[in-house]
Amino acid sequence: MTPEEFRRHGHAVIDWIADYWSRIESYPVLSQVTPGEIASTLPATAPERGESIDVIMSDLGKLLPGITHWQHPSFFGYFPANTSPPSVLGDLLSSGFAVQGMLWTTSPACTELETRMMDWLVDLLGLPTRFRSDSTGGGVIQDSASSATLVATLVALHRASQGTWNQEGIRRRYTVYTSVQGHSSIEKAARIAGIGDSNVRLVDVDPTTFAMRPDRLREMIAEDRAAGAVPALVVATIGTTSTSAIDPLPAIGELCRQEGLWLHVDAAYAGAAAVCEELRWTHAGVEYADSYCFDPHKWLLTGFDCDAFWVANRRELIQALSVLPEYLRNAASESGAVIDYRDWQVPLGRRFRALKLWFVLRWYGAEGLREHIRTGVRLAQRFARLVETDERFEIVAPVPFSLVCFRLRPQPGESSQDTDARNEELLRRINASGALLLTHTRIDDRFVLRLAIGAPSTETRHIEAAWALIQDLATELSHETTNRS
Repeated sequence: MTPEEFRRHGHAVIDWIADYWSRIESYPVLSQVTPGEIASTLPATAPERGESIDVIMSDLGKLLPGITHWQHPSFFGYFPANTSPPSVLGDLLSSGFAVQGMLWTTSPACTELETRMMDWLVDLLGLPTRFRSDSTGGGVIQDSASSATLVATLVALHRASQGTWNQEGIRRRYTVYTSVQGHSSIEKAARIAGIGDSNVRLVDVDPTTFAMRPDRLREMIAEDRAAGAVPALVVATIGTTSTSAIDPLPAIGELCRQEGLWLHVDAAYAGAAAVCEELRWTHAGVEYADSYCFDPHKWLLTGFDCDAFWVANRRELIQALSVLPEYLRNAASESGAVIDYRDWQVPLGRRFRALKLWFVLRWYGAEGLREHIRTGVRLAQRFARLVETDERFEIVAPVPFSLVCFRLRPQPGESSQDTDARNEELLRRINASGALLLTHTRIDDRFVLRLAIGAPSTETRHIEAAWALIQDLATELSHETTNRS
């Protein structure tokens, strides 16, 4: 493909994406296909002779039925995973440069733009200055919060063992702590690191706020020390996946300081909220953190994959992860004057992810990002008020951000299993409608519906239409239940 052919086809692809965004509301939010249906439309083998881009683009229509439309304004499942036009353009440039940014010398701009973007975010979120690159720490873009948690786990183990945790002949039991609401990636990180699922200790939460109980954390650390274990890491969360609970960082951080444990703060979803000063109360105590991460690819208009991860002491991070073969040695690295981000992550290779973040931050500016977050919070509050007006439903968790957890209330004389079954059936009907998509969780062993807002195209009318449909389906379900009785 010549540059001129690329130019022509590139225009066509951009036009296709723009048209897709403009008509996205016409598609069912959740893909309605059955397993294997999309594969059945595709040839069993690759073509022997090359095909034109026009032919390839014409076949995109075969894929659309198998797309769940995450950018749809009525996509309310999981957490937001939204992109934006500036992000897509930045990502396109990253693909065009196709640099391998493992070392400073392999593309200095890739490293230095990323360092500057991470410093910008420290200031935008009001994070501790020690996370800045001109202090003892610094930031790096990981692919996801799961990778950030794995890196934090490895560095915590390195610190707790003074670098001996994975050496032959040295076997000690290391423990990691998070709340029962903590993300599954914490257990996966422990499994990958080789310390085992059983050494991830799940701490009880407050029954009202669903936040970690520092008193119980203290007891568990003491119990493990008495049993001969080495407590290494606490993962506290700002905005848990199930309920967007906020762990009490000041008390947890002080305990970690006293006990010498690494404190990692997982703010994958809710960290973006800190761009708004009125929401920074959620980050009280973050100054205790040894590491912190949030996902711009969730609620900050930057396409996946882009996790912002910081450490307060980059020396410990590099000591834990650096492996230097001869073929990577170079004068710039030897000088100590540059950052080599290969030492800040598990993979060696890395994309030029900072470009899409640069485009987003410059296009929207701090004001635009704050408005985006405030809109999500406002719409969530609007939906919560609507739920509260219907006595058939209940809100089951606080709503500090843009996630609303709600459910149908138990009916008189109804078992908890039957209440769960009604809520599960309601969710099935909501998603089968194609008009919107929600997901669920379990809170205190109750089946709960989650509505998470974050798409930049979501407006009040989408929230009100979603609630109207949920009410209609609840009424339909109630009538059917009554008739069966």
